[in-house]
Parts: sequence; C-alpha cells; structure tokens
Amino acid sequence: MVWPLPPRSRKSIARLEVTGVIGPATRKRVLEALQEIEQRKFPALLLRIDSPGGTVGDSQEIYTALQRLQEKIKIVASFGNISASGGVYIGMGAGHIMANPGTITGSIGVILRGNNLERLLERLGVSFKVIKSGPYKDILAFDRELTDPEKGILQELIDISYGQFVKTVATARSLTEEAVRSFADGRIFTGEQALALGVVDRLGSEADARRWVAELAGLNPEQAPYLTIGEKKPGFRRFLPGSQVSSRPYLTPLTAAFEWLEFEQSTSGLPLWLYRP
Repeated sequence: MVWPLPPRSRKSIARLEVTGVIGPATRKRVLEALQEIEQRKFPALLLRIDSPGGTVGDSQEIYTALQRLQEKIKIVASFGNISASGGVYIGMGAGHIMANPGTITGSIGVILRGNNLERLLERLGVSFKVIKSGPYKDILAFDRELTDPEKGILQELIDISYGQFVKTVATARSLTEEAVRSFADGRIFTGEQALALGVVDRLGSEADARRWVAELAGLNPEQAPYLTIGEKKPGFRRFLPGSQVSSRPYLTPLTAAFEWLEFEQSTSGLPLWLYRP
C-alpha cells in the first residue's frame, strides 16, 4: 500500500501505541503502522508501550520491524504504567527508552503453561482415546500429566527462547549477557530501578519522551506536531464472531474479560513473554 506524503509528515512526530497483551492482532496493527510511518517519511517516532507482554513470535516481529526502522528515523520508547516482558522486548527495538519512575517493567523471562483437567474428567467419566504418529504429538494434552521426557523437551524450548531474550536485551542496552541474567529471572522492577540496571536511559513522562525524540530529530520540541498512527477503532467485536475488540480507552470490564479469555485459549501451549501478576 502507498500512503500520501503530506509535507507536514516530514516535520511531525509519529506516535504509535502498543497497549494490552501482544498477540497476532497487535502485531498486524503495529507492523502496518510502522510501514505507514516509513512510507510517509516521518523523521521521528514516539513509541508508547503499555503492555504486560505476550507471545514470543509476535513480539520478535515487532522488535525486528522497529530495529529496521531505527536505521532510518529516530525512535524513543516511552514505558507507561506497565511495560514488562514482551513489552520490554519490543522496547529494545527503539534507540532510546524513557520510563516513569513508577513504571512496572522487567519480568524478563519465558513462561509456558497448559491445563491439566485429568481429575475433573475422571469425575465426569470422560476419557480420550488418542492415536498419534509419535510419542510427543500430544505434548501438553489437557487430559494427562506431562511425562519426564516431555518436561525436558519443553524446558529446552523455554531455555532457548529465554536465551534469545537475554541476548536481545544485552545487545540493545550494551550490557553483558551475564549482567542481564542477574536481573532477568522473571522479577519485576520500577522504572527507577530499570534506570540503575541500564534497561532504560532516562526517567520521565510521555511528554518528556516526545520532547526528547523531537530534539533527536532536530525538531522544535515545543512546537513539532505529532500524529498518532494505527489507532484502534472502538467497536463491539467481542459480541460477534470474528469481530475485533474496541480501542482500549473504551474497553469495558466485559470486553477486557473476553479479550483475556480469547488470549488464554489461543496461546495455551505457546511460549510467552508475559508478566503474570
């Protein structure tokens, strides 16, 4: 797709929000927005992140796209209320990071979970007959316990994914992997602590981050306009099959519950970079 190139884009700051759990819908929206930002030749991007994380592959794709865009324009990530796990990972795609002193961040690690309903199914008198091509084809099946070999396979999967996370943070923040592993044990920490650890560059609000990215791009920090790109539209998606959730400012407890339930169902058995309070 080719977007028009209004002259004001070249003297404006693009603003992009990544909010909520990172999954396929978020990835699609963010990648399309980043493409638009590049096409319209914005000189700078303010990336506002307010996310507890999400799926590994989707976070990696967003990070990679930001990394490529960073070669062409200035990018500052602004961590909001929470920017943890996968939220941290995509933030590593920005050249500079700012967080509020009280931002909840960290949770650098990987989690994989399945559901074991074996005892419940026994009480209901329900059992499953499985025909499979190999011993691990039904790994994480919800009607039985994991075997020891299966636990080993899944732990190796998690360890590899964790190593990718650590390496990315170390490279982006000019830290050693040993230094990152010292705090990348799943713990959460504040923006102030993140600054001391080298995970972020500065403390400040979104407005401070906007002024910073304007300065980096050679724009007037007090006058440069900024345009929000890829904003989600409000709607009632969760009440209709195949529809989309409303924009987070309009999110009700009911739609939030639907969103979380859908995410839980769709990611069962997938490695997650997700802060789970």
